[in-house]
Order: sequence, then structure tokens, then C-alpha cells
Amino acid sequence: MRWVLVVVIVFATVMADLLQSFEMKRAGEQSVSAKGFARLLQTIAERRLLFLGVLCNAVSFFGFMALVQREPLSFAVPASSASFVLETLLAKFVLHEKIGVRRAAGTAIVLVGVVLVGG
Repeated sequence: MRWVLVVVIVFATVMADLLQSFEMKRAGEQSVSAKGFARLLQTIAERRLLFLGVLCNAVSFFGFMALVQREPLSFAVPASSASFVLETLLAKFVLHEKIGVRRAAGTAIVLVGVVLVGG
């Protein structure tokens, strides 16, 4: 059951971050004022993919809560960090972001840590 929850958390987190990044880049810069916050809420309501990203965040949150009820935090946090690896790959190939050598190396180190914790 713990690995099912980890997969749900990782998938939901990755989808949330990709969808939010994609839509917020399309929406442009947002102000942090009250008016800017209202505009952000309007943007969320108008853009289905952004709203789906917010829902994926909720799934990730509740999945993580279920995981820490069953497993030690020392497992849950590193295991769910697998999302960093998948997000970096998808950022490169889906969002066409440049991933430098240092960032790729850091991602590889995270992957090694996830494997070590999961074993």
C-alpha cells in the first residue's frame, strides 16, 4: 500500500506542477497585492488546466497525509521526492526548459537517495 500511495503522490505532484507552470507562464506575471490575488483566482477559474493542477495538489496533499499515517516520515519525505526527478525530466522534454549539468547532477543525486531510502 505504501508504494501505491507514493506513486499517487508523485504522479499528482508532477501533474500539478507541470500544469501550473504551463498555465502560469501563459497567464503572465501576477501581482502579490489584493487585486493581484483576485486576478489570480480569476485566472484559476478561467483556465481548466490550472484548475486541474490545483486539484492534483489536493490529491498529492491528502495522499501524503495518508502515507505519513502509515509510514515513518523518514520514509515518506524522501520517497515522495521522486517527483523532483520526474518533474525535471518532463520540464526538459514537455516544457522545453534547459537543464544544465549541475541541475541534472543534483537530480541524479536525488534519484540515488530515493532508491536508497526505498530499499
